[in-house]
Amino acid sequence: MRPNPETIPETSDRAQDPDDDADTAGTRVLIVDDHAAFAEPLAAVLGLQNDMDCAGIAGRCDEAVKMAEDLRPDVVLMDVQLPDADGIEGSRKIKEVSPHSRVLILTAYSDVEVMARAAAAGAAGFIPKETPLADILHAIRTAREGGMLVEGNSLSALLAHIRSVDEPRPSPRAVDLTPREFEVLTLMGEGKDAQTIARLLGITVLTCRGHIKKIHSKLGVHSQLEAVVTAMRMGILSAP
Repeated sequence: MRPNPETIPETSDRAQDPDDDADTAGTRVLIVDDHAAFAEPLAAVLGLQNDMDCAGIAGRCDEAVKMAEDLRPDVVLMDVQLPDADGIEGSRKIKEVSPHSRVLILTAYSDVEVMARAAAAGAAGFIPKETPLADILHAIRTAREGGMLVEGNSLSALLAHIRSVDEPRPSPRAVDLTPREFEVLTLMGEGKDAQTIARLLGITVLTCRGHIKKIHSKLGVHSQLEAVVTAMRMGILSAP
């Protein structure tokens, strides 16, 4: 993917999607990729959107961690392969210095062990390197809202892998989910987004997002993927 900012309108159709959360206004994105031919045009396109901007570009893991600590970006696009370190380890360090940053892993292939490591490091989701630009912008907006960015079959494989290698660990503190919150969490574990969950449960999207935020708070996480993985490891959820 080689985005050309001259061919991208200032506001894409995705940017005007009424389902996108208004909280995405001013979303700051840190791009971590050592390929300038990818990072620089993407940064230019981000600057053309009316609801986001590029907070910076880092080509190395150590540089990315320092920038994340200083800039506290809303979303981080993190390449898996960096010159000085593994991008997943870099994601873990970024989450330590900037817990509220949502990290999206840029990957050229789908590997369940890579996904499991990334999820354990606090990643909010995964973006294939060849994803069309409009979908990357949509993914950033979804991540900013705390949404999950894992294709359904990949999520099932990821959760099955976690279940196979991890024994459920008891929570160090009580997680008092209401019956409705447990219903929402269970559907999140099936890869459902907020709109679909709201429809299935007969509630509004706003109400559903309120439940998701409470689930995040009770589990001490910042994204739906983190919530599902954490709940799996606590024994709250079973593999689908």
